[in-house]
Amino acid sequence: MADVDSRANGRNRGHYNNRKRRQREDDSDDRPSQIRRRVEDQQHMRLRKQLLIFAQSALKDSKEEAKEVAGFISYHFNDSEQFKQTAFDVIYQLIIEQPFKIPFLASIVLHINERKGEVAAQFITRAAVNFTTALEKGAWRDCKLHLRFLACLQPFFEGEGVFSVLDELFNRAVDLQTASSDDTLGLELVKIILLTIPYVLAQPGTDLAAKAAELLEKTDIVASAGHDVEALVNPYPGSTGEKPFEYQSMLGLLQAQLQAEASKGWELAVIPRVYWATTPDAEASSSTSTAPQKHAFPTITVPASLSQGDEPIFPAAYFSLYTKQDIETVPPTSDIASCLLRDVLVDTINVLDFNRVAAAKFLIELDNYWTPDTFVKRATQFDKVKEIAGTGSTWKPEDLALDAVFSQLFRLPTAEHKLVYYHSLITEACKLAPAAIAPSLGRAIRFIFRHLETMDIELINRFMDWFAHHLSNFEFRWKWSEWSEDILRSNLHPKKVYIMGSLDKEIRLSFAKRIRETLPPEYHHLISVSKEKDTPDFKYADDATPYATEGRQLLSLLRKKATDEEIQEVIASIQTQAAEHGVTDVLIPSTDAYITCLCFIGSKSLSHVLSNIDRSKDRLLAIGPSSEAARRQIIGSVVDYWTDHPGTAVNLVDKLLNYTILTPMSIIQWAVGDRLGTGSILAENWLYDMVGGTVRKVTNRVRQIVAARLENDLPHDQMQMLEETLVRERDAQRELFSVIDDAMNGVAQGVNDGAMEAIASGDLSQEDGMLIRVWGEKWKTAFARKAAVEETIVGESAVMEKIAARKAKLQGILVDIENGDENNGTAEPMDEIDTSGLGASLLD
Repeated sequence: MADVDSRANGRNRGHYNNRKRRQREDDSDDRPSQIRRRVEDQQHMRLRKQLLIFAQSALKDSKEEAKEVAGFISYHFNDSEQFKQTAFDVIYQLIIEQPFKIPFLASIVLHINERKGEVAAQFITRAAVNFTTALEKGAWRDCKLHLRFLACLQPFFEGEGVFSVLDELFNRAVDLQTASSDDTLGLELVKIILLTIPYVLAQPGTDLAAKAAELLEKTDIVASAGHDVEALVNPYPGSTGEKPFEYQSMLGLLQAQLQAEASKGWELAVIPRVYWATTPDAEASSSTSTAPQKHAFPTITVPASLSQGDEPIFPAAYFSLYTKQDIETVPPTSDIASCLLRDVLVDTINVLDFNRVAAAKFLIELDNYWTPDTFVKRATQFDKVKEIAGTGSTWKPEDLALDAVFSQLFRLPTAEHKLVYYHSLITEACKLAPAAIAPSLGRAIRFIFRHLETMDIELINRFMDWFAHHLSNFEFRWKWSEWSEDILRSNLHPKKVYIMGSLDKEIRLSFAKRIRETLPPEYHHLISVSKEKDTPDFKYADDATPYATEGRQLLSLLRKKATDEEIQEVIASIQTQAAEHGVTDVLIPSTDAYITCLCFIGSKSLSHVLSNIDRSKDRLLAIGPSSEAARRQIIGSVVDYWTDHPGTAVNLVDKLLNYTILTPMSIIQWAVGDRLGTGSILAENWLYDMVGGTVRKVTNRVRQIVAARLENDLPHDQMQMLEETLVRERDAQRELFSVIDDAMNGVAQGVNDGAMEAIASGDLSQEDGMLIRVWGEKWKTAFARKAAVEETIVGESAVMEKIAARKAKLQGILVDIENGDENNGTAEPMDEIDTSGLGASLLD
């Protein structure tokens, strides 16, 4: 024990001596310079951390936090180029990725201006450069957010400040609207103007209310005018049924809200006032203090010709799930807060698509970034909100967050991102804050279900997809008993169609027996016993089926991978018998037998059936040129075999289209021609998936051809070939839409032969006949919208405009190079500004 103790004491003494020695070395003259370098190297990382967590905690005073960060930047700004670049990069990346922090970030720069005006001036220059770059690219969200940052710096500027740019943007909007009544870029510019004005007037000491009133008077002409496309992006189209709300243009709402806000003296209560130049702190009020430096607004020239950007622009509709409630849990559309909050939330959702967890977290914590007492406490139950009504705000932050997500999930004509992103965002929010999100989500689901009759068919299918996917993440739990009365309705009623479609999609994500166990007994009949079979029955196993013997022989040969001669012998036998029975096109029954056998053999998995199709590809490719009716029979055979699992049939038809065994027109003609009948099939969501998927493949191909046509420096022969291909494919696309529209016209007007005969014979009730007409109208509206969208992208005039814009841009670059001006009118030489950090996300 003595030896052990001695060794232990020796170790301790050694450690003590080592510490003393290190301390003496640290105090020596050789070390300080190295220590200072290490500390300086770490300052930019400390700044980055400070900025990333800035304003995120409700426990911290944002004003004091802004002063602290501003002081740190001011003190260390000139220490190193790396520190300076970090300050610029992180702040401007936050402006784009976390737009709800813009007033807070602006307050940092305003506080920097109190200390070092020349440092603050550099932030203005960078903001102007970033705005100009976004303007030239047609990145309109980035333009809006950088302009908002400049608006929040209005106390910084002499004179009218940001209004000089807003006036120029309005002039361009007027030019665009005058040139074309179909213009939508001008509408986007006016929306940016209207969303910027509140942030200017919310700043202290701006005194620009008169200028805002003058601008609002001008924008009223554009904002109040309707647009032809609005009818196509209405989430509740049609003139029948009870709608939760009429179409509300985001632009029109903003105009009316700002005019109402002007009459109240621009209260703008929801925008946080983080910086108050009129109430300086104790240090600034000393005798030696001076007023913060004022700066001239940077010169920003708005080009005469503006790019629309990579994606087409459509009028935005205001969509909400929480209207007509006893208590307002979201701002009413009469309040400017509804558009201001929605705009920031939507930008956050769509910019942070690369990190759904971070996006969900910011949505849940949205109440941190607005004026205190704007919302009730998170996770406050709806009944509790009723109790506090009249004593303060009743807005629930979780309701606003879900409202914004669903507005993007249900955005027409298309969502900005893949729909599964919005699915996953809602799932993450439920996992992060189940007590807050789940009750609000339940109310949202019930709201949509109540108004399915008048909802656009595209949105019904998106809702169906999301609902099934969402339940699959939470053990398929839902209070189905609430909808028990609706399963007694006609199979054509939208509510019952939705229930059956949702169950079918749930089965695709699981299996029939598992889903039946989650349902009340009264729902069990909706999931037939045949849906539980992994492999559907082989119809030729029954001798009563025509060509049963040949069907079984064909199956045996295909399983044995027999030669083509042996297979052809059986097919010829089927065709001979068909001719004897008076069948006009003998390829139809032989094709039906062949495809049914392939489906049965490959029923174990998609890879099984694809391998069989691949082996039989030559024979299948030969069917279409021989008989168009037989080619359409391929689709019918696949759908009939997988009748209990239509999702599998849709998937398989899509693969056959990829193999070019089927053509887009053959699928459309089968769906809205051969299979249409009375029109009741239009209520089947799988058919909409099939037709919609086919149309999407066609439109994507035409867009790819247009993109290739816009490439620079193409050889003449390639350009000529692309021109010819584009004309041919665009005409085929238009023909596709025309066939759908003609068929839907007949159904919507009630002159479809199948429906008229069925009603006359009593096989179809008048009520069901009216429901079929409703489905016809829904289909007609949905595909008319898709056709209109494609014309704005690949139509002759659209393509010519893009070619002209590309040529003008290239010509401008050449002129700038010849003149020795490679900066193209930016605020300062681009080679002095390193913007490389702006491409990488802070949350990657």
